[in-house]
Amino acid sequence: MQSRVARLSQFFNANTPIARVTVAEALGSTPRETGAWMLVSENGMFGTIGGGQLELMAIGEARSLLANDKQTAEMNIPLGPEIGQCCGGRVKLDIDLLDERAADDLVAEARKEEAGLSQVYIFGAGHVGKALAEALSLLPIRAILVETRQGELDSASADVEKRLSAMPESLVAEAAPGSAFVVLTHDHALDFLIVQQALARTDAAYVGMIGSKTKRATYLSWHEKEGGARADCDRLVCPIGGNAVRDKRPQVIAALVAAEVATALLS
Repeated sequence: MQSRVARLSQFFNANTPIARVTVAEALGSTPRETGAWMLVSENGMFGTIGGGQLELMAIGEARSLLANDKQTAEMNIPLGPEIGQCCGGRVKLDIDLLDERAADDLVAEARKEEAGLSQVYIFGAGHVGKALAEALSLLPIRAILVETRQGELDSASADVEKRLSAMPESLVAEAAPGSAFVVLTHDHALDFLIVQQALARTDAAYVGMIGSKTKRATYLSWHEKEGGARADCDRLVCPIGGNAVRDKRPQVIAALVAAEVATALLS
């Protein structure tokens, strides 16, 4: 998937004029928080303020503003039965005609947000690794797929960020504070080396390794023989993805692990 900055820039290049709809105030139970925004042109949209009837009404008002060459408009909408929603809150929307400076500010804001995204390093571009990288690419998270084999990286989605490394365990030290590490290479010995390095990062938000309870026990034994403290392994998630779902297809495992990682990074 293209970055948010790229998609936003493409929207600006393809659409004019554009109205911005901003949640100016959110009281009670509402679909989105104060400050959330979306862009509306005659034939296109970018972003969301929560969907449903609220968003449909906002789109209509924004397009009316564009059609009548107005600069601003306001809406104050109760989210109750009168509009076919049951959130129970109230949303105030500000709508304004976007000028070039405001558009540049939005791109700069998106670029800043992108630079500050939490990182997750996915070690291993096998079936699950590729599926996990694609699943995480949909989230506000920077996913980096690491592999020792160029061919496996080449077969991953073009939208996924990739790193080729002969010593992938060395990349753990490069990660930003608060990063997540998911280890699922083709080699158990390599898995152990990477996990050891990741657990040494006391600032890691998540350290997970694919495998069974037996593999976890084997790692714990190896970790202690290598001089590590058993308490370090309390932070190791293995097996990954939980045990509530028994389906072991790569895409299913990837969805479950993506939920674990997102909970760790976005909470």
